[in-house]
Amino acid sequence: MGTFDLNLARVFVLLYETGSVTATAETLHVTQPTVSYSLGKLRRHFDDELFRRNGRGLTPTAGARRLYEPLQRALAEIDGTVRQGDAFDPGTMSGRFTIALSDLGEATLLPRLLAAARERAPGVSFTVRPFDVEDAEGQLRRGDLDAFVATPVITSHLTVRIPLFRERYVLMVAADHPRVRGDSVTLADLAAEHHATVFGPSGHVAPRAVLAAHGLLERVAVDATRFSMLPYLLEQTDLIAIVPEYVGEVFTASHRVRLVRLPFETEPIEIALYARHESSRSPAQRWLVQFMAQVLGEQVSPAQLPPTAAPR
Repeated sequence: MGTFDLNLARVFVLLYETGSVTATAETLHVTQPTVSYSLGKLRRHFDDELFRRNGRGLTPTAGARRLYEPLQRALAEIDGTVRQGDAFDPGTMSGRFTIALSDLGEATLLPRLLAAARERAPGVSFTVRPFDVEDAEGQLRRGDLDAFVATPVITSHLTVRIPLFRERYVLMVAADHPRVRGDSVTLADLAAEHHATVFGPSGHVAPRAVLAAHGLLERVAVDATRFSMLPYLLEQTDLIAIVPEYVGEVFTASHRVRLVRLPFETEPIEIALYARHESSRSPAQRWLVQFMAQVLGEQVSPAQLPPTAAPR
């Protein structure tokens, strides 16, 4: 069978999770031929092809699928033990991370993230890409992203989901809306007004679902692609829009809009951070995930407060 070391296990797990020799090499900071050589050793050791090439990368064989979970779990336990003695100083680190955020995330979470990064890790920089609900998990596996933040629940054994915070939906209207004047509305009020909604790659579908549930989709006057345009639209028209509450609070600070309670309860939404499994991250990526979870998880949305404490 030959020798088998920890480095081979790491190569196997990364190849399985990324489906890419290139992404595996970049994570391990080695050359692609080195990864290919390790894959050859893995194939000889297990007497199995392990991965077959397809149009977009590598597809694991049945043998590889059987090996993945025990090797990934063992690697995570070993790494966790080893890292207990690690001394990692973010204050002196440098590098660029690529993350994906929706336009809402760019408007509300990115400023908070960057402010904390400037203080704790001034040598770190970020590239922000638009969140694409259809391909974000694939981008993460391929190494195109280091992490992403999303509302939709994306289920994959190749990535981990770290809940950050929860929030609920409210109605946003112009500060001087001619008809919506109080701090709450009725269902009849919603039916009498025209709505602005968002339908795009961000995966934020709940506002349209709420309108559909109450038979109000025909009251939609404009269907846009980005939530961040809503305050500009609402402050100049009599349209109304259902938005996440924390996002709405951010918009009220810079636009002539205000928030109004909906006439029904909406299921709180959970915003989560997605990343590779810990054993498949580089040391810098481990810091990034911990940093993002700490900074963004500190955000307390009104949906997390007791009903009597929630701001009106």
